[in-house]
Amino acid sequence: MTPPALRSRPKPRPGRRLLNHDRKLGRYVAGVDEAGRGSLAGPLVAAAVVLDLERLTGPEAAALGQLDDSKKLSPELRDKLYRVVLARARDISVALVPSVTIDRRGLHKSNIAAMRRALVALESPIDHVLVDGFQLAPLELLGCGTRFECKRVIKGDQKSAAIAAGAIVAKVTRDRLMARLDEETDLRWAFTEHHGYATELHAERIALHGTCHHHRMSYEAQSYEGAAVCALPAPGSRTTFHLRTLGAAQGAAASSA
Repeated sequence: MTPPALRSRPKPRPGRRLLNHDRKLGRYVAGVDEAGRGSLAGPLVAAAVVLDLERLTGPEAAALGQLDDSKKLSPELRDKLYRVVLARARDISVALVPSVTIDRRGLHKSNIAAMRRALVALESPIDHVLVDGFQLAPLELLGCGTRFECKRVIKGDQKSAAIAAGAIVAKVTRDRLMARLDEETDLRWAFTEHHGYATELHAERIALHGTCHHHRMSYEAQSYEGAAVCALPAPGSRTTFHLRTLGAAQGAAASSA
């Protein structure tokens, strides 16, 4: 029998550390992050998530124990956590910026605008607003009618549970949108495989089919050189939407009881 002192302790889950970071700030913490900034094609997606840290205890908190930097997670674990976040977040809002807008306004302005839109659309109470990597000007949130300072957190998805949750929602939402764009374009650019990023496969498909309106032509990509333009019908799209989650419904029910 292995002596107690020599038994290996279970590795602490990163989500616990991230939740502890946010608990120090208040009950309702909003975090916002984006996905798709470096992609050659497809929209930029920003997602804002509000966590009710007083309600997230015991089994509720344990379910978020695997929260971490979304880039470190497998697609399967990201999908699992996406469902967990939707079930346990107090509020979630997602904003999209299509490629044509990024080309017209520029990447940085588009990114900041998407983060602000996602935050402003939140409807739940909020005590603190955390932003991954970018400094946003103070903004008034419509749900609570209060003006908030936004705190920039470097590598926030490795420090804050709310930001990490926002990153997962943004990443999974964008990946699913790219799969839909892949179907709409008859799989010509294999968007499901590379999600619009500058991979060898993407370059091969651009050489074969040219570019389309989903590509960001303001980017100086080597694969664009000499590429034809493939004319496709541009469907309309919503650029902001609000997710009413199970957590938000439960929170509203509790506050009215």
